[in-house]
Amino acid sequence: MRIEDLKNEKIGICVSGGLDSKTVTTRMLEDGLDVLCFSADLGQPDEEDINDIIVKMDTTGAETTIVDLKDEMAEACFLVLTAQATYDGGYWNTTGIARAVTVTGLIGAMKARGCTVLSHGATGRGNDQVRFERYTNVLAPEMKVYAPWRDLGLLEQFPGRTEMAAYLRDKGIEADTGPKKRYSTDATLAGLSHEAEDLEELDTPCLIVDPIMGVWPQDAPDAIESVTLRFEAGRCVAINGEAVAPIQAMERANDIAGRNGIWMKNALENRIIGTKSRGVYEAPGMELLGFGLNAVYQATMDRRASLLFKSLSDLVGQQIYDGRLYDPVTRAALAAIDSLAQYAIGTVKVGMYKGNLYFEALTDCPHSLYNPADSSMEASDGLNPHSSQGYLEVESVEALVMAQSGQIKV
Repeated sequence: MRIEDLKNEKIGICVSGGLDSKTVTTRMLEDGLDVLCFSADLGQPDEEDINDIIVKMDTTGAETTIVDLKDEMAEACFLVLTAQATYDGGYWNTTGIARAVTVTGLIGAMKARGCTVLSHGATGRGNDQVRFERYTNVLAPEMKVYAPWRDLGLLEQFPGRTEMAAYLRDKGIEADTGPKKRYSTDATLAGLSHEAEDLEELDTPCLIVDPIMGVWPQDAPDAIESVTLRFEAGRCVAINGEAVAPIQAMERANDIAGRNGIWMKNALENRIIGTKSRGVYEAPGMELLGFGLNAVYQATMDRRASLLFKSLSDLVGQQIYDGRLYDPVTRAALAAIDSLAQYAIGTVKVGMYKGNLYFEALTDCPHSLYNPADSSMEASDGLNPHSSQGYLEVESVEALVMAQSGQIKV
């Protein structure tokens, strides 16, 4: 769609209060379009007051609604944790899952106000354009989608921040661009992603990033801090013995792990559209809770269950990254994961030291498959070592036949 196609439509525009949001909103209003602004409260740690977005957008003359999605975001974090749904070698799907929560929540609010078009500020080079549009398509197929930064007319009028700022100032709207930023930040309760600007160059060290959720490992305390995490059916229900709801679990885990320099990660990831992008990520709470839950999984899943879980986890990670949380295959995989996770009950003690996590203890784990007596190197009442003789004789039949048939190549 082009901006000229928006006549007689009611547009719900996703805004952040920044230069882009104010420029697009003002440009729409200049054309006499019916515009309402919406923003999601996802527990962003970089926002001192989420209502500042309303103040910033008020200068355009448009009405802004903040939709409180913190609880939904916390539940989404738990979904990702239960599935251990990372992407591209260990990147927690913080941004990918946040887009599912954002679009789901904002579409409901937009439809309640009679909006017929969802407008988003994602660029034509990234992942978010795919996520915003796919989620809108599957959740509200009757709604149209407008992407201003794929509209050739707007791209020609506003090729950069300088032109946007000049346009707003000409309209009497504050447009302080401030000093040039070295990178941009996207934040949610799950974590932060830092990218663009100086981080686009691979000779720029990740250490230019000033952490928001914690510290770099070298600035963490000089002593190990231990924390106990209680899991039931794959969900963290208590931290240090105190019961927590999902949002409390995330906030406390972020605080505890953040101050110990946990999970400051540099990644060169493969985008949905086929390009690569470089980012520096913070997700201290996700890493701490994910590490603890994995310890319970290791104790409660047999070898075949672990293999199945890994394949399901990889699938879910890909699907969330691609904006396909609600696809049937994703829901089926999540249902299977929940079936395996029902036995993930236990209390894990974890040590943290300068960016590192250490397993300290696993207790109160009723479904554990681990029996020290069976695997001990010492004399015990467990598995009789001589019993393995028959097993190995049976195994040798196939091995010997393969060797004698000439099928083994070294």
